[in-house]
Amino acid sequence: MSAPRRISVLGATGSVGLATLDLVRRAPQGTFEIVALTAHRNVEGLADLAREFSPEIAVAADPQCGSALSDALAGTSVRTACGPDALIEAAGMDADWVMAAIVGSAGLMASAAALRPGAALAIANKECLVCSGDLFMQTARARGATVLPVDSEHNAIFQALRDEHRGHVSRITLTASGGPFRDWPADRMAGVTRRDALAHPVWEMGEKISIDSATMMNKGLEVIEACRLFDLAPAKVDVVVHPQSIVHGLVEYGDGSVLAQLGTPDMRIPIASTLAWPERMETPAERLDLARLSRLDFETPDPERFPALRVAREALEHGEGATAALNAANEVAVAAFLAGRTGFLDIVRTVEDVLSAMDRRETLPKRFSAFDEALDIDARARRVADEMIGRLSASSA
Repeated sequence: MSAPRRISVLGATGSVGLATLDLVRRAPQGTFEIVALTAHRNVEGLADLAREFSPEIAVAADPQCGSALSDALAGTSVRTACGPDALIEAAGMDADWVMAAIVGSAGLMASAAALRPGAALAIANKECLVCSGDLFMQTARARGATVLPVDSEHNAIFQALRDEHRGHVSRITLTASGGPFRDWPADRMAGVTRRDALAHPVWEMGEKISIDSATMMNKGLEVIEACRLFDLAPAKVDVVVHPQSIVHGLVEYGDGSVLAQLGTPDMRIPIASTLAWPERMETPAERLDLARLSRLDFETPDPERFPALRVAREALEHGEGATAALNAANEVAVAAFLAGRTGFLDIVRTVEDVLSAMDRRETLPKRFSAFDEALDIDARARRVADEMIGRLSASSA
């Protein structure tokens, strides 16, 4: 790894962004140089990070945050900007490595802008590959960029999957913690509260991903992501529930060998593997003690209590238009649940109803030829989801 490595962090104030910058903070001086830091509207947090790391530019994606950000960084050498165009500009700046950690489809165009010749894009944003994964990976190859997965499961597969042996892969397996409701009976889940769903038993994550974990939609999104990231047929991607979250992913080869990546549940481990790629770097993560752990449990996900996996796989079979709609509807439904407008079980029901409605109203494309097409489907699916949730809220009032 040549030093200093020039890096940008898109979504710097989120959990993944902060974990990335913690690794930068701990690295020997001169290892990294920060080019750009971005956030959505957390001006105070972004300004604090900008003062500490002195990037060339700090960007707030929310257009209304420009004055507050420029005032907060007045007197420093950090250039400030705001709005979606500024975010894309920051993503496309000359950097060796870019962390794409903007939650949701909002990060798609910024992540695409970061695909530069010779650059590495560490992708923590599932939605880029869910919404337009085939197009995204084609663009990366055409531009000579390297896509490095940050999600613990995909990062595990990336580490265990050797390029020269890809033709011999029988299947890969993604693990799931099972979330907070792994042992809940079905009749109890109708009464799940916001607080219940955010209480993840293993990982510390943002609100949206915590809810996705509770519904297991996160694992459905990860199946889609894995197929597109590793160019695998859906039948070759399995999911197992593993409550300890120690084994993050497994690759089975044709000879019966299974290679797995293990580690304590700390996002700094997969982040570090991409930040130093193709080399390694130290992290402060707790080391794995298998003797103390003593056991590792695995079980099949319950399709009745967690239908999100089935819904996501069905969307995957229909192509990029359906998976883009799935992602958009899920974002809207999760936001509605967090706002108290719908029940927990309404999240996946809404997603499935949106897909059914859009399939009747229009032909969802199998593949996209431009990112604008993905954004168009995204916007239409959000409108349909909003309409459905509005009717649902009115009927329950």
